[in-house]
Amino acid sequence: MAVNRLIVGTRGSELAFWQSTFVKSRLSTFHPTLRVELQIIKTLGDKILDSPLSKIGDKGLFTKEIERALVEKSIDLAVHSLKDVPTQLPFGLTIGAITEREDVRDVFIGHPKKGYTRFADLPSGAQIATGSLRRKSQLLQHRPDFRIVDIRGNLNTRMHKLESSDWDGMILARAGVKRLGWDSLITEILPVDVMLPAVGQGALALEVRDDDEDTRQIIGSLHHEETARAVVGERTFLRFLEGGCQVPIGTYGRIENEIFKLDAVIGSIDGTRSVRGRISGSPSASAHLGEELAQQLLSQGGKEILNEIRSLGSSDQPVEP
Repeated sequence: MAVNRLIVGTRGSELAFWQSTFVKSRLSTFHPTLRVELQIIKTLGDKILDSPLSKIGDKGLFTKEIERALVEKSIDLAVHSLKDVPTQLPFGLTIGAITEREDVRDVFIGHPKKGYTRFADLPSGAQIATGSLRRKSQLLQHRPDFRIVDIRGNLNTRMHKLESSDWDGMILARAGVKRLGWDSLITEILPVDVMLPAVGQGALALEVRDDDEDTRQIIGSLHHEETARAVVGERTFLRFLEGGCQVPIGTYGRIENEIFKLDAVIGSIDGTRSVRGRISGSPSASAHLGEELAQQLLSQGGKEILNEIRSLGSSDQPVEP
């Protein structure tokens, strides 16, 4: 191996740092002589904390600055939560590896002083915090009586906000909660028939320059093909739908008994309308199946929902975690 040093770009949140440290550890296991250094880069999404992400209206909120460093060659590798990565990458960059997926599901964390042990036990008009229109849409589909509160910040910040609020609880991705060792705070893991996850949720994307064959070979040891097949179907579904902006959708791609299965939902922001579907086929055709399911949902009413959302200028930006 010609390369003996690798600089990894990462956001500075505790979860992002955990993810990059995990990648560093795995690379060191497979390549003991490789020196891996982490470089923290602040992104636009880290800087703008006083506005809902759905109002900022920009893609790549958590990736642009890191990708710029990658293009400029001040880093060799970028580590992202895959759900933060837009489906169209900057010219000259590619996802060189996708790690094995953590639990894809979202979780409910009840207010520690209110004692709710089951999501179904929440009272009428309960206040639930989330920064994602995807979650808001599905929550209101399930419980139209909920009052949704927008929340920003990293996982630690959100926990503190919950404790000091009068909210009844909040929704987070289990992958992030689990990675930080906070499983004990989870009140309930939400089934996917209640809350389909974000595209790529639970997986990490390792982004490199197209022409950096050495780094691509190094990170190949971390690539998990089954996860990659699944998320390619999800990301193709999203890419076919978004048409220039991101929208409140949920997806769940997986391979079961050598069959690729993809569930997806398109929902209105207020939760009053939704279109849900499922498709299955060969794992090697996951991208084609993702596009086919997108076409089906568009023809079943999804197009009208998306046109309405776009006319309002809303977008469902990825939110960590």
